[in-house]
Amino acid sequence: MTTNTNTQGLGNGTGGVAAVKSFELGAADNSTNVLEVKNLSVEFTTRHGTLKALNEVSFSIAAGEVVGVVGESGAGKSLTGAAIIGLLEPPGRICGGEILLAGRRIDQLPDDQMRKIRGREIGAIFQDPLTSLNPLYTVGHQLTETIVTHLPLTWSQGRNRAIELLEATGIPAARERIDHYPHQFSGGMRQRVVIALALAAEPKLIVADEPTTALDVSIQAQIIELLKKLCREQGAAVMLITHDMGVIAETADRVVVMYAGRIAEVGKVHDVIHAPRHPYTVGLMGSIPSIHQHVERLVQIDGTMPRLNAIPQGCAFNPRCVKVIERCKIERPELQTLGSSQVACWLHAEVEKNER
Repeated sequence: MTTNTNTQGLGNGTGGVAAVKSFELGAADNSTNVLEVKNLSVEFTTRHGTLKALNEVSFSIAAGEVVGVVGESGAGKSLTGAAIIGLLEPPGRICGGEILLAGRRIDQLPDDQMRKIRGREIGAIFQDPLTSLNPLYTVGHQLTETIVTHLPLTWSQGRNRAIELLEATGIPAARERIDHYPHQFSGGMRQRVVIALALAAEPKLIVADEPTTALDVSIQAQIIELLKKLCREQGAAVMLITHDMGVIAETADRVVVMYAGRIAEVGKVHDVIHAPRHPYTVGLMGSIPSIHQHVERLVQIDGTMPRLNAIPQGCAFNPRCVKVIERCKIERPELQTLGSSQVACWLHAEVEKNER
């Protein structure tokens, strides 16, 4: 193999026009969960002891659904994605919970089986497309090699399919540009190539980790729109990892808000954005500038994300929370259902108790 190990594979198909037309078919079926993460915990063994980086994280994604995972740096977003893809770096390891893909448990599979799943059933899009593309080979060579590795196609058939995939993702003059090297493409065009690689196998799940951070705003919008369009038409489930609530608002159906390795809030994007329940989510939303209101200062969340070896007792957010109560410093809150959302906050439990 000559391509970078992050390059995505292709799955079953017949090649040619039929392969690209599949993007235009396959309506989303939200009745089936493609991904189920149940009480996922990840720990790192260090010379100072064992540190728990993820603590009983649970969520699901249905076919055709985009779920955004948001939070500050260190919240555990990318680590969750890495655990799902099977790319945890030692000394990190899954120490609890389950990860199910289309009902099949994958967190305990051997590395060789996970490599096959990453190439066919899970696609990945990373922040820097150059980490997914080998600079020594043309884009066409990398696409074609990936296709013929996973499909019973000749090199010529694979190349024709690669051209069609580039056209499907909006690469102009794809027949000529297929012989260009990655450095001959702009950042936005390289990211389109990576999306083509990730979607080519028609995977059940796409994990997109900060796919637009390195791009300028206008290109960001194009890439997000392209990703959303192709995934909806293909019926794939999408986990979109980002720190940008604006991207979540434009793209996702539901949002998972993470803090210090746990889920603080999860719900429909409209509900979480317009009526956030957790004080941390309120702070995140308040830090976004509005084009409709004039304010002198944006909301600021005082303090920083706690280190793994210094996570506070009780609610991890309690040292930074403006609404902290005594119970927050003693007991860790679990997710509780409030309407269409779930929130891990004692404030709402106390309100409910008082209302009774």
